[in-house]
Amino acid sequence: MTAAPIHPPVPDPALGDPGCAGTGVVAVERRSLAGVDADLDWVAEEVPVSLEYNGIAHAVMLATPADLEDFALGFSLTEGIAATAADIRGVEVDILPQGIALRIELAGRRFDLLKRRRRALAGRTGCGLCGAESLDQVMRDLPVVAATTTFRPSTLAEALARLRAGQHLLGKTGATHAAGWMDAGGNVALVREDVGRHNALDKLIGALARQGTDAAAGAALVTSRASFEMVQKAAAAGIGMLIAVSAPTLLAVHTAARLGVTLAGFARQDRSVVYAHGWRLTEDAS
Repeated sequence: MTAAPIHPPVPDPALGDPGCAGTGVVAVERRSLAGVDADLDWVAEEVPVSLEYNGIAHAVMLATPADLEDFALGFSLTEGIAATAADIRGVEVDILPQGIALRIELAGRRFDLLKRRRRALAGRTGCGLCGAESLDQVMRDLPVVAATTTFRPSTLAEALARLRAGQHLLGKTGATHAAGWMDAGGNVALVREDVGRHNALDKLIGALARQGTDAAAGAALVTSRASFEMVQKAAAAGIGMLIAVSAPTLLAVHTAARLGVTLAGFARQDRSVVYAHGWRLTEDAS
């Protein structure tokens, strides 16, 4: 099941629609040189979400309380806790007064591995490596991505427009990042949103795994900068191309080059900057 938000959206005729999971309504003052007007506005929720494996707490994230089963699966896969979706036997969403607990049932062999390499993690919304205990835990030993799907620049332009159209939480609140899935034809079949850019990508990867979608057959579009960890998450899922609306970091560029991920930044409908493995972007026929 998908959890309801801790504070369910309150329908209000003044806002024109009933709202959706991950939002709430607050009273605001709209100030301008013309004066002050009392109004109502949608805001995005940011909730502590605990991920627990077989009864043992592993991480607490600040996240948007929507698509939480996707989040649990995607996080488990991109962190190497689960090797495949089948390693996750179930996810129970427990809404508590102080936050949300995701109680994840992990296959025994994977849980044994987790216990051996377990580390304290907290608040990775802003810092992807918070809680790492050693430098060896930063760079994971991942295979080079084998995806061979290629994309035309015009296809990318169309997908970016479709991604924006699918950002419903952003449209309401202006506060969320998104990660979208583009197939080779430029169709954006999935969009996941969250206040945290890492969380949005984890939700997308989890949704792909739940649907049995071949990650090598498409590309991930993100509305944030491309950090090292986001490249590493894409590689862990077998995604061959990561397209970011903002800039990458230098470590992200080096990681993409090492892991065989096509990395592009500053993506707009008419241009982008490619930093690694540009061969997956082919020229449009003239």
